[in-house]
Amino acid sequence: QETRSNEESTDESEEDESEEEPKLKYERLSNGVTEILQKDAASCMTVHEKFLALGTHYGKVYLLDVQGNITQKFDVSAVKINQISLDESGEHMGVCSEDGKVQVFGLYSAEEFHETFDCPIKIVAVHPQFVRSHFKQFVTGGKKLLLYERGWMNRWKPSVLHEGEGNIRNVKWRGHLIAWANNMGVKILDMISKQRITNVPRDDISLRPDMYPCSLCWKDNLTLIIGWGNSVKICSVKERHASEIRDLPNRYVEIVFQFDTEFYISGLAPICDQLVILSYVKEISDKTAVECCARPRLDIVQPLPESCEEISSDALTVRGFQENECRDYHLEYSEGESLFYIISPRDVVVAKERDQDDHIDWLLEKKKYEEALMAAEISQKTIKKHKILDIGLAYVNHLVEKGEYDLAARKCQKILGKNTELWEFEVYKFKEIGQLKAISPYLPRRDPVLKPLIYEMVLHEFLESDYEGFATLIKEWPGDLYNNTIIVQAVVDHLKKDPQNRTLLRTLAELYTYDQRYGRALEIYLTLRHKDVFQLIHKHNLFSSIRDKIVLLMDFDSEKAVDMLLDNEDKISIDRVVEELENRPELQHVYLHKLFKRDHHKGQRYHEKQISLYAEYDRPNLLPFLRDSTHCPLEKALEICQQRNFVEETVYLLSRMGNSRSALKMIMEELQDVDKAIEFAKEQDDGELWEDLILYSIDKPPFITGLLNNIGTHVDPILLIHRIKEGMEIPNLRDSLVKILQDYNLQILLREGCKKILVADSLSLLKKMHRTQMKGVLVDEENICESCLSPILPSDASKSFNVVVFHCRHMFHKECLPVSNTVSPVQFCNICSAKHRGPGSAILEMKK
Repeated sequence: QETRSNEESTDESEEDESEEEPKLKYERLSNGVTEILQKDAASCMTVHEKFLALGTHYGKVYLLDVQGNITQKFDVSAVKINQISLDESGEHMGVCSEDGKVQVFGLYSAEEFHETFDCPIKIVAVHPQFVRSHFKQFVTGGKKLLLYERGWMNRWKPSVLHEGEGNIRNVKWRGHLIAWANNMGVKILDMISKQRITNVPRDDISLRPDMYPCSLCWKDNLTLIIGWGNSVKICSVKERHASEIRDLPNRYVEIVFQFDTEFYISGLAPICDQLVILSYVKEISDKTAVECCARPRLDIVQPLPESCEEISSDALTVRGFQENECRDYHLEYSEGESLFYIISPRDVVVAKERDQDDHIDWLLEKKKYEEALMAAEISQKTIKKHKILDIGLAYVNHLVEKGEYDLAARKCQKILGKNTELWEFEVYKFKEIGQLKAISPYLPRRDPVLKPLIYEMVLHEFLESDYEGFATLIKEWPGDLYNNTIIVQAVVDHLKKDPQNRTLLRTLAELYTYDQRYGRALEIYLTLRHKDVFQLIHKHNLFSSIRDKIVLLMDFDSEKAVDMLLDNEDKISIDRVVEELENRPELQHVYLHKLFKRDHHKGQRYHEKQISLYAEYDRPNLLPFLRDSTHCPLEKALEICQQRNFVEETVYLLSRMGNSRSALKMIMEELQDVDKAIEFAKEQDDGELWEDLILYSIDKPPFITGLLNNIGTHVDPILLIHRIKEGMEIPNLRDSLVKILQDYNLQILLREGCKKILVADSLSLLKKMHRTQMKGVLVDEENICESCLSPILPSDASKSFNVVVFHCRHMFHKECLPVSNTVSPVQFCNICSAKHRGPGSAILEMKK
């Protein structure tokens, strides 16, 4: 049963198959401890942050480092070591044994105390601050609890703290408080006041206290944790209020948490606000139906006021667990590092809080690679055991094994980063499993760039089975990733088998473009009538290559082709384009029409040709062309229009050539449209045309009706009415006459309205002028006579003077004005009269 190797893991929890991650990890304390326990058995151990102190059944005390290596050995007794106590500094040690010996000595000094009792001493505890001179104290526990203090002449003076309730089973000293357990319960003594402040009785008195000892643990200076049997109590030491003290101790104890466990308690330790409990377990054997010892358990629980919540529970396999009793197990802990030591006679196991490396280990074990990768990335500065790259590669391999090739390839982008060697290794791995297509979208294209062979290998894979995918890669990948010549040859070879494959042809054109063989690319694009042909021409300035391909471009997309040709006249001249399109007049017309729209003068030498082209292919735009063109030969145009019987165009040309009467006649005879004829006559505004129109219409009642309805404002209707033959039936004559009268009345009303407005405006302006002329005129020293140019006012104001001031603001001395030859007394300003202006005009100019 004890043949398990020293290196074997002790983390054999019943929860191994659970999805819940364990809270602690375990390892066996080996090295020197292994040697010791092969010949001896562990009886007790004390933990300091710097070292460990292990006591054995053969009376030896070993000092060990944290890896279990022996650093010092003490032969204390020939029998079992019951207890080892260290002060907080780790410089003084107290040891007691089954034969009654007690030793307290300095590890680095000559201080030493020896005492032998006539009964076994189960417990020794040195003062936590023993290194300080005035705290040279320690307690021993047998049948009595004795306090030893060093006094005068360095003599140790004992004093009894407690007796009479059986053997002292456990003592824990923290600060100024000593807690001890005897057969009746747990007591706490305040060393300052030397008063016992509490007694916590034992719950299950049926259990033998020597077989199921009490476990004591101070969480801090005021919180004591008690475990006895299957009961746990957490006690808090509090100060009593001054008004309540009287004869009572200054302090009292309050039980803040109390709960029972499923198993017997062998040890307790705090971990944050939770508890670590080492439990002794008995179970019924399935084979013999006899109760036997099972593996001890280490549980983490969350205390509640009257119960607890289990956080984790691990069953530990320690050597010889089948023969151990509850009293054989101990739990010690290192406060600073959260290390928990499970001590049994044949084994010492260390439990540690799991760090991020352990968390990642567990995730990898459960094949939760993505979570492990995320945890490693978050804690990359603190993890020591794992590397993000290794986890990522394991994740990729796991995805490949599961057949999730696309996800595996996508993760390569993040995991492999810029490591070209790993990229190439992964690509070959995907090739081996026939999944190059899966990794192709994620291959790096810039920083880093892989070997050209890698990209060529992927392209050949697509070319063999997926033309569309091949075309997509060629479009997305920069042309410098691979050897273009090799890929071009491969495509050409495939085209020999399928020469009309549009996908391969389009891809070959793109490859030619990458290789700067634009002429070949252009030929393929034009053959395919591909939309990118114009972009290719512009981007690479291929206008010299399309001089003989204008017809192909026009056939493909005449609008884009014409726009491109017109935008680049300096590269392909108008004459060259017209010449190339000579055999395709319909395309020639499209080009020249667009040219004429842009500029009426650039293609003037082709305007004569355009007449025929418009007449043949685009008659709706012929008349606008004739109207806008100033270079069109009218005789040629008239000849073509008359040959094709284009009435509207002929009418326009006749009128433009000055033959309005012929044009009007054509409208009336060919079009039979009185409204158009009337409109034409209005545009020309020629009395002879109106006369011709009336003469032509006089025997045609519908024309008469049209004239009556429209000519009232241009020609006197009486001229038409007098010529109507008596008895002729004219449709809607009454309505036409009524309209004529209404038009006449409207003209009369308009004239009267205009007259009223004119009179009102004249009167308003006359009144305004009168008001202005009635205003006073300022005359001061600065004004001068317009005749003699001397000041208008005399220097001596007491003398009489005469001044004439006109409304135009010109001023004269009366004697300076010439004598009027007229009989009328009205005088006029000589200046304004000479300029042929009215006497008030100057006022108006002043305002201006």
